[in-house]
Amino acid sequence: MPGSSKSFHRGASASRFGGKRPFKKHSFNAKGGFGSGPKKFGNRGGGGKSKFKHQEFKDISRFINKAVITEEAPVFKPEHAFSDFAVDQRLKANIAAKGYVAPTPIQDRAIVHILRGEDVVGIANTGTGKTAAFLIPLINKVLTGKGEHVLVMVPTRELAIQIHDELKGFARGLGVYGAVCVGGASIYNQLAELRRRPQFVIGTPGRLKDLLERKALNLSVFNTAVLDEADRMLDMGFINDMRKILALLPTPRHTLFFSATLSPEVEKLIGDFLNQPTRISVKTQETSASIEQDIVRIPPGKDKMELLAEMLRQPGFDKVLVFGRTKHGVERLSKKLVALGIRAESIHGDKTQGKRQKALTLFKQDHVQVLCATDVAARGLDISGVSHVINFDLPATQEDYVHRIGRTGRAGKKGMALTFIG
Repeated sequence: MPGSSKSFHRGASASRFGGKRPFKKHSFNAKGGFGSGPKKFGNRGGGGKSKFKHQEFKDISRFINKAVITEEAPVFKPEHAFSDFAVDQRLKANIAAKGYVAPTPIQDRAIVHILRGEDVVGIANTGTGKTAAFLIPLINKVLTGKGEHVLVMVPTRELAIQIHDELKGFARGLGVYGAVCVGGASIYNQLAELRRRPQFVIGTPGRLKDLLERKALNLSVFNTAVLDEADRMLDMGFINDMRKILALLPTPRHTLFFSATLSPEVEKLIGDFLNQPTRISVKTQETSASIEQDIVRIPPGKDKMELLAEMLRQPGFDKVLVFGRTKHGVERLSKKLVALGIRAESIHGDKTQGKRQKALTLFKQDHVQVLCATDVAARGLDISGVSHVINFDLPATQEDYVHRIGRTGRAGKKGMALTFIG
């Protein structure tokens, strides 16, 4: 990451950019707590509706961590190569064409069990390759079986589109198709896609429920179900929709759960809907060792927005995700940055699907420097080369924090996560 080693320093003195201390009256101190002591993150950062108070942060130390990347770091050695898996040769060719050689830990351990038809609960950090871990064996299942259909439930539109894009790459030329069914996009186009009887339907619970009520989706033919980011769907209040949809699927069925955390609610779903699942956990720590985490104190009288703009003008802040609490706040933030001459876009729930995809594409292709987002962008999105994640507003829970900062420091690269305090 250009400039990352000098752009933000922690130490006994105040943190500073470039070692030149350009902000003499409001240097960024990485020590201390909130005022006289640590505070809980109650409704701050959670839109006033944080339901998981047992997960709230207890102290500031959770935001501070020095990234360490060393030559001696243990290297994962998979038991398999992708060429070893017992899948259709045409699928193997597509996997190789995408440049896949050695599986990630979750892929290495999960694919063989899914190929055997076992129910699987996979626990892994964000960005570890969970999508390929279920798509590869399930595409093979469609190719080798008769009348196989797969339902994939996800929490956000962006994750659904990302999975669909991965599906198209793995299934190129194989006659295997998918339909994306999400809110914020034309339901009529989705109805037309469903009439083509795609083997994969990838959707959010709310839109899937709408399609079921319209009798446009017949779940009796879906003998395989995947819940990706199950914990996030629960956090977003989809529990009842998830249960109703799962209950409409035929039995016996093949069911896969993938999640970064296992809450009691997720455990209950597993107990109710999975049959003696194989549990696979490759989650080694909450946050990547390649992500340096620090705080940015807002001095009394200093405007938070002005401070952010000054940071974004510093060398090394090349591709920055800025997380805010509310849809309206994120939109205002983006417009203010643009007015200050900073190339910025926004992504949140009030934007149409087309505008959200346009903003993401501009950010991914480096046409804008900053993407301002609500937590809709915190999970599942694979955006390469994010130099910094900035928590402009505090996240509601530890899980939200982990997923936000997981957008940087990916694929072994060093990243920086900064959290505004004050």
